[in-house]
Amino acid sequence: MQNRINCISKLRKCLFLFLFASAFMYLNAERFTFKYDESDKYRVLSSVHEDIYYNGLFDHHAEIVNRISVNVPSVDGEWAEHDAVFMTSEASSDRSGRPVFTWGEEYHSIFKRDKFGKYDIGDEYFMPVVRNVPVFPDKDLQPGDTWTADGEEAHDLRRGFNLNTPFKVPVKVQYTYVGPETVNGKVLHKILAKYNMNFVNRQRPVDRTIDYPFETMGFSSQTIYWNAENGAIEFYDEEFRIVLETISGTTIVFEGTAHAEIADLVRIKPEVVVNEVQNQIKDLGIDNTQVTATEKGITISIENIQFKPDSAVLQDSEKRKLEKIAKILELYPDNDLLVTGHTALAGNAKSRQELSEERAQAVANYLIELGVKDAYHIFSKGFGAEQPIAENRTEAGRARNRRVEITILNQ
Repeated sequence: MQNRINCISKLRKCLFLFLFASAFMYLNAERFTFKYDESDKYRVLSSVHEDIYYNGLFDHHAEIVNRISVNVPSVDGEWAEHDAVFMTSEASSDRSGRPVFTWGEEYHSIFKRDKFGKYDIGDEYFMPVVRNVPVFPDKDLQPGDTWTADGEEAHDLRRGFNLNTPFKVPVKVQYTYVGPETVNGKVLHKILAKYNMNFVNRQRPVDRTIDYPFETMGFSSQTIYWNAENGAIEFYDEEFRIVLETISGTTIVFEGTAHAEIADLVRIKPEVVVNEVQNQIKDLGIDNTQVTATEKGITISIENIQFKPDSAVLQDSEKRKLEKIAKILELYPDNDLLVTGHTALAGNAKSRQELSEERAQAVANYLIELGVKDAYHIFSKGFGAEQPIAENRTEAGRARNRRVEITILNQ
């Protein structure tokens, strides 16, 4: 009898432990879905460090920043429409080796994404590059669970290969849910996403004299930190290697790392900020400076900005002016900055373009030195004499056109 009691007792303990373990596993189960609300606005800032090789020889190192602003204009059941502006910038370095990001391509994309992460996007859109990553299964997940889903990379090869639609490389993505981690005081969920590329392009162009991408190989390994409360990625890190071989036998290799962070897009009210900035400019005694609301945000235009002759070296008087403007810009810590350079109609187009770029970079550099922003949140672009605001026939007009504009980005 005692043996039977002991046996029953053991069974009860085993049953209790089993139920406890099952309950514990259930409590740790998570169902991952993207959460969308109509009128959502968010911003993604990603940085890429990559080395490029041509036919086995090192060509150059690139540091690229992608700044993405996204609106969600509508939500229809499980699908949400996304209206996104992708701004890509590549860094050059100043004498100290600090990167200065020069605005490059700008893309506009409209697409839908469902709650599990799948895209519905037309071939007229070249961004985003990586699509359907991550895609979640329609079930609860526990630490250690794995799953697979289809994804694709879509590359813009219009320049090198004259392709008018994205060059798509299908991939099979392997996912692992590692489990929750506390990062910067937040409970985030760590997910691994890995895929290999081994794609042969069978679609040859009509013009057989054109070189085109034939085989794509490589891998991507991503570590994703998921914010379950927001239903969105908090940040991710990636290692990648892409080998592109053309039909002529040319091999191009891209390998490096990437990091991206997602943040709320802080909108500013243009009519309010214009008045605020105008009043501060007046109070600080900053001359030859105008403030306007533009498509991209609030633009502070510094007219007749003074550099040393035919150079991008700021005069001390302009540094003092920028130090005052820096105090204004610091009032908008959540908004990135775009610095654009403009010249009067003098010299040739190439020299005007180069000078406008160098002067924009000089102003961006000085704002970085003043601590207004770091290099990853301030961008520069030159327009030469393409956007005059006054006639170039008079010295007064040319003085106005020789300007640098600082835009507090609102998108």
